[in-house]
Amino acid sequence: MNVAIVGGGIVGLTTALQLNNDMRNCNINVFAANYDDVVSYTAAGLFRAGHSFTGPSEEITKKWIKDSYEYYNNISNNYEAIHCGVKKSDAYMFANSSPTVVENPLMESILPFYRKVTNDELNMVGKKWKYGSYFETLVIQGKYHLPWARNKLKEMGTKVMLKKLTTLNELADDYDLIINCSGLGARELCNDRRVVPIRGQVERVRAPWIKTTFYGELDTYIIPGVDGTCTLGSTRNFESMRMEVCPHDAKSIRERCEDLVPSLTKSVTLEYRVGLRPHRENGVRVEIEKISNDRRKAIVVHNYGHGGYGVTSAPGTAKYAIELARDFHKSSNAKL
Repeated sequence: MNVAIVGGGIVGLTTALQLNNDMRNCNINVFAANYDDVVSYTAAGLFRAGHSFTGPSEEITKKWIKDSYEYYNNISNNYEAIHCGVKKSDAYMFANSSPTVVENPLMESILPFYRKVTNDELNMVGKKWKYGSYFETLVIQGKYHLPWARNKLKEMGTKVMLKKLTTLNELADDYDLIINCSGLGARELCNDRRVVPIRGQVERVRAPWIKTTFYGELDTYIIPGVDGTCTLGSTRNFESMRMEVCPHDAKSIRERCEDLVPSLTKSVTLEYRVGLRPHRENGVRVEIEKISNDRRKAIVVHNYGHGGYGVTSAPGTAKYAIELARDFHKSSNAKL
């Protein structure tokens, strides 16, 4: 079977890796217009699904996150963090607005440890908080993980190709199966107007003394990477396509993060980054579609619309997409 995977971000590369492991007799090519300027590099990479993340059902959503955690945890147990970009991380989440902000039933059921903080822990950072949770999770740093994934694919014989597509029908002549992981690109590639950008801006700093993740009211975070850097964030600008760094956002992020963890005043700024999260109003799309051109028919499995939780859910939705393709292939053969 000839398989094309469209998309060079975390979802596309992870889908290609999963496919190599699950369907070893496939000839797999990955297509993307760009592999470096993707939102996966901007993402802080904390393994956490927010309250708004949803799939077709609660059961399937939970399975996506559970499968993803097992996938990354296995990588962290078998590779050095600096090479694969995956490491375990302690995390604290604080809030004053409501206790529900720091609660997360989905993550509580999947992560190895999730509890309320003690009174002493509420006072451990710069600002006084009413509510808090502590949990053990993972960080997946795109700067290292995406090149690692591409190298693994090349070792497996998968071709990673630069090509900008205007329609999925361009691939129908040569491929039996197309897995569409185009993220925000699906807005044009599939004419899916339910896909909208949510702009996010972050600052990367050198702060090797910070080993723990800190969140304040969900809109402020400090997430240490595998290399002594931290990602400070963030912003959420709905339907904004602006890729320029905003100095007002930069100042706000710094002030909020230093208020949360005062020792950040000693940190050195390395860079600012802006990314567009591929949010889909109806939830993540993982489903089958038949397409055709004048000469041939092909099967497409869509796998896009992960919003700000692409890193967290990519392995799980990849596995689900491959299962859909396999089940469809079996049923088609049975009918023949």
